[in-house]
Order: sequence, then structure tokens, then C-alpha cells
Amino acid sequence: MNGKVNCIMLIDDNENDNFFHERVIKKNDAANRIIIKESGERALDYLKNQKQYGEPNPDIIFLDINMPRMNGWEFLDEYNKLDSELKGKMVVVMLTTSAREEDKNQAKALNILTDFKSKPLTKEMLEEVLVKYHEKQPSK
Repeated sequence: MNGKVNCIMLIDDNENDNFFHERVIKKNDAANRIIIKESGERALDYLKNQKQYGEPNPDIIFLDINMPRMNGWEFLDEYNKLDSELKGKMVVVMLTTSAREEDKNQAKALNILTDFKSKPLTKEMLEEVLVKYHEKQPSK
């Protein structure tokens, strides 16, 4: 990968998925920083307080649907209420094991959700997201 973004956030309650997805991002040198949050609540806390602590605003968020307490849809509802300065120009990609057509249709209906992908995150998927949303060119 030629280019990379400053920061990617993974929001998933599955530790193994986070570990694997982090490795894909690191191996492909796709981000300067990777932030992992194992719940929607923790991710929202980070987004609300990041400026105060000098933390980076994620360029891309990979979000799981099925999480306890606050699922991906509930996270998106709360995310949508955030001040536009806190959201910046983030790209939100639903990364899930769900193959339900209702989920895909619901994802398409949201203006804040940029894309819907099936787990696991692959090099090709990552390159596609970077090229499509951050105008990065994949390596040959």
C-alpha cells in the first residue's frame, strides 16, 4: 500500500477479530495509529473526549453490528448525535459476520454509514476502502 491514513478505529467486542484486523492493518501499513474499542460506549467516550486528551480523530471506523449492551446500530444512532467537529471526515464501515439482507438494507439507508463489508477484514477490502474513500492507491 502506497498511502495510509493517520488513524483507524476498530469497534468490536471480539478480541480475536480485533487482533486479526489490527494485524491486517499493520501488515499493510495502512495507518499511523490503530485504536481498538471493545464496545460502542467506549468508542463514543473516546470520540467525545479525544480533543481534550490530544488524541487523533479516526479517519476510518470499522464497526461490528452484534455487540452486547450497545450494538452497531445503537452506536450509529449516538454517533449521529455527535457534534460535526467530533465526527470530522470519518468513514464508517460496518464490518460484520451478518449476511442478513435487512442489515444490508438498513446500512444503505443510513447517511453516516459509508460501506458494509463481511468479516474478516482482508488486504483487498482494506485497499478498496482506502482507494474509494481516501484516494489511496494500492500497491501493485
